[in-house]
Amino acid sequence: MDATCSLVAVDKEGNPLTVSPTGDNKQNVILWMDHRAVAEAELINDLKHPVLDFVGGKISLEMETPKLLWLKKNLKEQCWDKAGLFFDLPDFLTWKATGAESRSLCSLVCKWTYEVQNRSPKGWNEEYFRQIGLEDLMHDNWKKIGSKVHFPGYPCGNGLTAEAAADLRLLPGTPVGTSLIDAHAGGLGMIGCDAPGISSDFDTRLCLICGTSTCHMAISKDPVFVPGVWGPYFSAMVPSLFLNEGGQSATGKLIDHIIETHPATRDIKGRLGNTRHIQDYLNGLLEKMAQKRGTSLTMLTENIHVWPDFHGNRSPLADPTLLGMISGLNLSSDEESLALLYLATLQALSYGTLQIIDTLRTAGHRKIESIVMCGGLSRNRLFVKTHADALGLPVLCPNETESVLLGAAILGASASAVFSDVQSAAVAMSGSADIVRPKTDEHRYHSRKYQVFLKMVENQKSYKKIMSDK
Repeated sequence: MDATCSLVAVDKEGNPLTVSPTGDNKQNVILWMDHRAVAEAELINDLKHPVLDFVGGKISLEMETPKLLWLKKNLKEQCWDKAGLFFDLPDFLTWKATGAESRSLCSLVCKWTYEVQNRSPKGWNEEYFRQIGLEDLMHDNWKKIGSKVHFPGYPCGNGLTAEAAADLRLLPGTPVGTSLIDAHAGGLGMIGCDAPGISSDFDTRLCLICGTSTCHMAISKDPVFVPGVWGPYFSAMVPSLFLNEGGQSATGKLIDHIIETHPATRDIKGRLGNTRHIQDYLNGLLEKMAQKRGTSLTMLTENIHVWPDFHGNRSPLADPTLLGMISGLNLSSDEESLALLYLATLQALSYGTLQIIDTLRTAGHRKIESIVMCGGLSRNRLFVKTHADALGLPVLCPNETESVLLGAAILGASASAVFSDVQSAAVAMSGSADIVRPKTDEHRYHSRKYQVFLKMVENQKSYKKIMSDK
């Protein structure tokens, strides 16, 4: 099983329990990208408890303890007092499948502040939960949030229950592997892929799982503490190895937003119908524009720059208050102006990844030699090429296009003992990858634009300071 790291609430009978002010029990999941817990995250961060060292120094409002605290403060009678169990969505699925209340080390260390010491699960930090006002979760050996924790791929309970097996048309007792968060499953599903001339060592590869948001997964044999980047998490993606997890809160979502809010989009979509994706059309239009101007497609954006944090910055600045910025707009509203803004947005997202890589390398991840990419955006050839050129690194695109599903299958293969461990399954099942290599001239151009990118956020901070001075 894999799923997003969303918060699920069920009552003492195991039925859905509302997390919404409407009181509707069908609304019992807080989506990972829900930002309702702003004040709660600020309160937790102001306390500066040592558990925050493992989330880059600051907890994200996308994580579960701020959301739990929000529920206790705002829906105490409707939800908090009636709750029987709280799950991360991946663990909810294994519970529904097997009846086992066990949790994945992946979910708990990444999103719930569960502690690991000397490469072994340590447990919940009582001082932290008392300090933030959630000490009632300690009741009955932490039953509500998990007292039994397994490594990803470890067999859950006794396998599929008869009811779950009937729903899935599978055999009762079929092994179910302890879950992963979806992005982590994607990382597991592609980190072992084979590419000629590229090192296969896990710690030389940065995995990008690209969807609505993008997660950046870096593996290491020893813990690396990186400011503004989550982790080091032990066994959160690959058992017995450490994971640092960076990310951008809006990538695919941002590209869609830029396209959907532009005046030219309606006419383009009307002409295309269902025959062609608009991003593919824009990629072709940019090629024609570059040919007409006698320049490289990459260099069409010399005068337009984007800061892409329209939904705050997850890494490495860890600032949810940051906003998007666009410099270089004119009065044009035609399809060429949309194409340029779209390209500048792709480039800005690649610079966000470069900023994360720079931070990882400074902190100790000095072996990063290649990028491995999956998810919807990895099928956009311009998005992939832009990352290769901007980062100055080869980008591997696995031939197995559904890396997240493959990661979940690897968990099942490990749980059923088809392979001796998760690592062996990952290497055997990941398949091959195509390579997109960087171009030198384009990389030099991106290096200049990256300096503009870094200056834009400093400008935004200075604007805020000017406006806050009284």
